[in-house]
Amino acid sequence: MGADDAIADVVGACTALHSLDVDGVAVLPVALGRGFAVGAHGTFPIPAPATVAILAASGLQTVPGDEDRELCTPTGAALLAEFATVRPADLGPRTIRAVGYGAGSRNPPGRPNVLRSMLLVVEEHAAGDRVDILETNVDDVTGEALAYTLARLMEEGARDASAIPAVMKKGRSGHLVRVVSPPDATDRLTGVMARELGTLGIRCIPMVHRFVAERTVEPVTVTLRGREWTIDVKCGWAGGKISSFKPEYDQTAACARELGVPLREVAGAVEAAARRLFIERGVLEP
Repeated sequence: MGADDAIADVVGACTALHSLDVDGVAVLPVALGRGFAVGAHGTFPIPAPATVAILAASGLQTVPGDEDRELCTPTGAALLAEFATVRPADLGPRTIRAVGYGAGSRNPPGRPNVLRSMLLVVEEHAAGDRVDILETNVDDVTGEALAYTLARLMEEGARDASAIPAVMKKGRSGHLVRVVSPPDATDRLTGVMARELGTLGIRCIPMVHRFVAERTVEPVTVTLRGREWTIDVKCGWAGGKISSFKPEYDQTAACARELGVPLREVAGAVEAAARRLFIERGVLEP
């Protein structure tokens, strides 16, 4: 961890962020500094190798800075990388609610040595929302237990849940369980994962922006075996046109069972009828 002050920095910064209870954090480009510094391992270039490694993996933007000293330490880089959840360019119009300043002990000429944080209110993007990503790796869970867990997660409010085959340590076969969670459901869903999977650790990637296409449900009437059926078709829109569409599964399955025909036959007939209807309306490219 380094010196005691690094521990104090981490605890203080995390406590401050937790007390603010914000929905996300945007970090402006980080100034790095230049030159050389002397540490426990000798002379090293600025920015320090640890700082470079952390920022390289974070996706945060940086600027060189115009001072011959270290402007961003590994501890500072780690905090910014962990806290950042939103790109500044994605914020859009915002209202400043509060502002805070933290001053350092240095007094460089030409600029104040302060860190400024602003509490903003941002209008949510119409074409998206923000979600938490929950992940855990398991290698001792049966397929039946996985299927049951995924179903329970969806029942408890997950936006999506999946199990991805993975090769674990020592070559064991396992799964990466990934859940897309509304922020207000994260605690509930992590509880389901822990109880059903017996996992000892769940990673949470907080407040990821998710693009969501405009969606509508369009009723489509189709004739099958001499009978008319009306089945809902879920449509995704982009640029005023339908970009994708799919018959609603439960209704399609119920029709297939009642008629005694394969599901794919019903789905294909509904998709063909939907395509003709949408082309006639001018909302789907031929």
